[in-house]
Amino acid sequence: MTEPDIAYVANLVIEHFAKVFYFDLGRYLIAAGAMTALLLIFRTYAANRRIQKRSAGGKDYAREALSSLRTVFVFGVTTLATVIGLKMGHIHFSDGSEAWWLVGLQFAAIVLVHDAYFYWAHRAMHSKALFRATHLHHHKSRTPTPWTAYSFSSWEAMIEAAFMPLFLLIVGLSGYAFAGFAVFLFLWHMIIRNVMAHAGHEIFPAGWVDNPLTSWISTTTHHDLHHSHSHNYGFYFTFWDRWMGTEHPRYAEKFRKNSQPISWPFAGRPAEQASVLISAILAASATFGLWAGTGALVLA
Repeated sequence: MTEPDIAYVANLVIEHFAKVFYFDLGRYLIAAGAMTALLLIFRTYAANRRIQKRSAGGKDYAREALSSLRTVFVFGVTTLATVIGLKMGHIHFSDGSEAWWLVGLQFAAIVLVHDAYFYWAHRAMHSKALFRATHLHHHKSRTPTPWTAYSFSSWEAMIEAAFMPLFLLIVGLSGYAFAGFAVFLFLWHMIIRNVMAHAGHEIFPAGWVDNPLTSWISTTTHHDLHHSHSHNYGFYFTFWDRWMGTEHPRYAEKFRKNSQPISWPFAGRPAEQASVLISAILAASATFGLWAGTGALVLA
């Protein structure tokens, strides 16, 4: 690398690191914070859908918060490396149709490939050779919380973060603006599904596992069983676990138990009910505003 190239990379690091770090930290705080707030606001509803009897303690939350900051840093470095690769031409988006349907198609492709990547990387990290160095830290959270989503060791964070640059290098995307938006949607989809998987309460509605249109999409119970009983290595979908015979044999039964039909979660006088409803609306509005804000910042 020539001296001008080194100077150019240094300028890119200075220009973009704060943006990508803020974006990765913002995604985590918004998704995990919103889920925590919703579980508190709708605590009567949430109590009926708690998956495990045990509860996470203060040490668990402290460990998850500290290791999550480390993960955010690793993700930020990887995102920065991807940005530099794009700017220097090592990663490029091919010319293609500039149509909005391309965003949906590329987003779906990224999700499907990432689910396969996650399943096999996850199984590899459970091997005797890799488990202690990579995945043991995440499994210290036997009772997951929304903040478990980023509670990784440095090695696991690097494995998780490697997916996006590898995908762009090997598979690639088409159309700069539309490809960038597809990646943006994927990154938000990933953290939201990650937080839902670690919510500790069943988020999905009753009957989900019995409907052929939805049973292939994994639920909170699906991943919670992984933390308490192993099995269930998939992320977004259940089909890899079904094909490989690694799905918990009582998954559907456990889900049905954890997903009792929803009852009216509010109690008390009308004014109290209204305050809870208004709080939920404000929380949703704030989440959307921060989501749009972080996206605008990183894309600027």
